[in-house]
This record gives sequence, structure tokens and C-alpha cells, in this order.
Amino acid sequence: MKTFSVLLLFCRVSSTVGHSVEFFITASHGLPDFPEFVAAAVVDGVEFATCDSKTKILKFHEWTREFTDNYPEYWSSYSVVCLIHQNVFSSVTVDVMKVFNQSEGVHILQSVSGCEWDEETGETGSFCRVGYDGKDLVSFNPQTLTWTVLNPEALTSKFRGQSDKGNLQYLNTFFNQYCPFWLKQTVANGRKYLQQKVLPSISLLQKSPSSPVSCFASGFYPDRAVMFWRKDGEELHEGVDHREILPNNDDTFQMSVDLNISSVKLEDWEKYECVFQLSGVMEDIVTRLDKSVIPYVPGSPPWVPVVSGVVPGLLLLSVSIAGFIMWRKKKNGEQNNPEMVLDSSL
Repeated sequence: MKTFSVLLLFCRVSSTVGHSVEFFITASHGLPDFPEFVAAAVVDGVEFATCDSKTKILKFHEWTREFTDNYPEYWSSYSVVCLIHQNVFSSVTVDVMKVFNQSEGVHILQSVSGCEWDEETGETGSFCRVGYDGKDLVSFNPQTLTWTVLNPEALTSKFRGQSDKGNLQYLNTFFNQYCPFWLKQTVANGRKYLQQKVLPSISLLQKSPSSPVSCFASGFYPDRAVMFWRKDGEELHEGVDHREILPNNDDTFQMSVDLNISSVKLEDWEKYECVFQLSGVMEDIVTRLDKSVIPYVPGSPPWVPVVSGVVPGLLLLSVSIAGFIMWRKKKNGEQNNPEMVLDSSL
């Protein structure tokens, strides 16, 4: 199945070096109101570009302007690749459905790939991983040019074609030459933007005197942040509800974490603190639980997240990454399947 091997252009591994670029792709079947294909490039955790099957346009963020202007032919080729892969992934999704004897229903094919670069040592590495319906499917090792089946159910004759030397050479060139070059140039041209840190404003919000207290952070950048509640210096896990990070309409982000106070005595409130931590910033923002600073209007929501006007690509990226996180969480909760290395083309 030659089309399946092409999807290995986009997949992933864990990042252990200074910089990384990740290509997230989600191909869906049976979701009429969602694009059948969504792709996004993320550099050091910051969105770089997006494209999808509805707009059929590769969109770059404004901070990439200098790089894209300097390499117009390079980026024009990526636009073509993105459009081509819409058809490829659609075909691959149908083929995978046939492998699992599926003819209808909602199905999701996801992949994350890219490369890493240690700016100090100059070392580079690349990665590729594919998931289907919340489970690992296959991975590709760009260093050894070998494929690994991560789901025994997928190991069928349909996945065991003859080696495609031309395609392997293409993947080798992309992962080990083009991708590192692309990453280094992006970091060099976007360093100021990639390294900027913006701290948020923190508010304590509550719908009613008996409802959970929400610690709400808005206006921070980048989105590599965590927030949690602690009591007497110890992080709390019970009675705490973490909300996902969402984009604002000014390229900053927002997030919140709720604390159930139903069993907290008023005299104990001062023992509780909300802690916000932003990657790259040494000092935490600590907000003590204080009833006197919590505004609320009885019977009405105290706040409405500011997400109107958000760039559509950011929303699509959120769905893609959220889906990938769900896939990873599901994987981590299950026993790992034995890996079987393929020495031939999928």
C-alpha cells in the first residue's frame, strides 16, 4: 500500500534537545462539520503555519514573514506538499478502515512528526509516529529507515509490500536534511518571537458562594504553562479540576483551574494558594485564596472566555493536538503491544 508509506512524512518522538519542529496532522472520516484534513507546524511549541481541506491554503503566522520572504520557492513547495497530502491522508484513512474491516462510522487518523536540534552540540534527530482511533498504529525511524508496527492487528499482508527505495530516499532526505535546515532557519529568524515571555493577569472567580473557585489566568505567552492549587505548600489533586489552555484573540492564551471549596472552612481559606508557572520564567505567580477579592453575580456566570475572533487555524490546531494528547493518554493507560519491525514497504 504505497499511499500509506507517504504519510510517514508527518509523525513524532519526545523532545530532549534545545529546539524542535512538529507537524501535527489529523485526517477524519464521518465528521461532516469538520475538515477531513488538518495540518499544523509548531516550532518550539509555537504555531508556525496551518492548512486544512476546507480552505485549501497554507497559512503562515505574521512572525514568520522574514523567513517566508527569504525562501519563497521553499515555502511554495510546502504549500503544494500540504495540498497533496490532503488526498493522500484521505486515501490512507479509507485503506486503514478496510484493514480493520470498517466501512462506516467516525474514524480518526493522526500523526506527529518532525525533527530536533541541539543548538549547543549541533546534533539533530527526527521522529515519526502514527495513531488511529486513539491507538498507536505505526512508527518510522528516519535514522535507520525502518518501520515499526505498534498494533498487531495492523500487521496484515496489506501492510507488507516490497521496499520502495525511491520513497525511502525521499523520507531520508526530508527528515535528515530539509527538516533540520527548516528548523535552524526558523529559529534564527524567529528567535525574538519564540523566546518572548508574557505573564498573565490572575483572577479568582466564582459563580456563587458555594460553587468552586476558579483561578483564571489570561494574557500569557507562550502556552507552555501549568497552574495548580496547593494547601500549606503541598499541591492538591483531589477536588481540583484543570481546564485546557485556550487561545485569546491577541495571540496570548488563557487557562483556569477550579477548586471545590464545599468542605473548606472559612478560617482555612488562607492555607490555599493558586500557583501559575510559565516555562522559562523562574518566579511563580502565587495567588492566595481570599473571599474578599472574588467577584460574582448571583445566578450569572462570572466570566466568559475571550475566544471570539481567534484565528481558525489555532482552533483547528487545538483540536489536532487535543486529539493527539487523548491518543497519548490512552496509550499510556494501556499495556504496550510488542513491537514488530518491518523491513519492507507498508
